[in-house]
Amino acid sequence: MAQHLQDTARLHSGVNMPWLGLGVFQVEEGAELVQAVKSAIAHGYRSVDTAAVYQNERGVGQAVAEALAENKLAREDLFITSKVWNADLGYEATLAAYEASLEKLGLDYLDLYLIHWPVKGKYKEAWRALETLYKTGRVKAIGVSNFQIHHLEDILKDAEIKPMVNQVELHPYLSQQALRSFCKEQGIQIEAWSPLMQGQLLDQPVLAEIAAAHGKSVAQVILRWDLQHGIVTIPKSTKAHRITENASVFDFELSTGDMDRIDQLNRDHRIGPDPDHFDF
Repeated sequence: MAQHLQDTARLHSGVNMPWLGLGVFQVEEGAELVQAVKSAIAHGYRSVDTAAVYQNERGVGQAVAEALAENKLAREDLFITSKVWNADLGYEATLAAYEASLEKLGLDYLDLYLIHWPVKGKYKEAWRALETLYKTGRVKAIGVSNFQIHHLEDILKDAEIKPMVNQVELHPYLSQQALRSFCKEQGIQIEAWSPLMQGQLLDQPVLAEIAAAHGKSVAQVILRWDLQHGIVTIPKSTKAHRITENASVFDFELSTGDMDRIDQLNRDHRIGPDPDHFDF
């Protein structure tokens, strides 16, 4: 289990992915974005997750370049993720989208590239493109996002390369137990987006009680729950003190009883779109 902010999960490809990273969903281009990414890296974060549709890849790239210089880090020290958007799901379109993301980020490669949503009839061709990118050494790892079990089963029927990561909405009100079990059996690493349910769980009574018992915040308890379940997690924040707080989860441990109580909070409640009924 992760003991430090820079500890990593080993993907089935052999690539090491940090257990905890910074998400930048809904963070607009500009100084706030650049400063958030730089603060995270200065504090010890090594993973940053963006996407083409977030329209902030240029800002992330600027922040990464400045942070590498300021912290005397090598590109290989960081783990950068982006995602191909639905409009670009097709073999040639996905290859072009990857190059466009690299250009905006100012990078020679990505550590992880994901299919953002399982658009029916389109994601298999996109997956073939990701396999090509991986086989030709253009990207270190490939995966999917928001894929349910049946989507994964469909991909696995024809895939030459198994997805390495499945990034999904996951938090105590949407624990995704069946999907987590399936991915574990398949050797696919689960990653949680919106682990704090966009702040909607910060007043949850059970979580507040557990947090008080440990002298921690509710956010820290949720992120610790992720880590103890073997879930990679990418909380979003633009505030330096929150970025620091979110990383302070390696100096305590939730008991089996704590974990069970949090597990029991599941309501199968989404704040994001349902992948099976998303209006693409």
